[in-house]
Amino acid sequence: MSYAQTLSARAIKDLDALHNKTKKRMLDRITELADAPYDPRLSIKLTNQGGLRRSRIAGWRIIFLVDDKTKTLSVVTIERRGQVYKRV
Repeated sequence: MSYAQTLSARAIKDLDALHNKTKKRMLDRITELADAPYDPRLSIKLTNQGGLRRSRIAGWRIIFLVDDKTKTLSVVTIERRGQVYKRV
């Protein structure tokens, strides 16, 4: 069963700033995550971050939260590896 996908205002802004090829890769990964958010090949849980998970695509990270009760995958932010953990 697929989870509903929601993007925060920050994630939308991050996506809009990406090149088309990179944006497509991110959107494809978000779709994959909606189908299997706990797949260890796609994401891992962040330590001491209250349930946040991350997915790695080359030098980029997608930070998201999964709500099993409402079956929702909420994307918090999409940023380069070196910057993303400073915001979270």
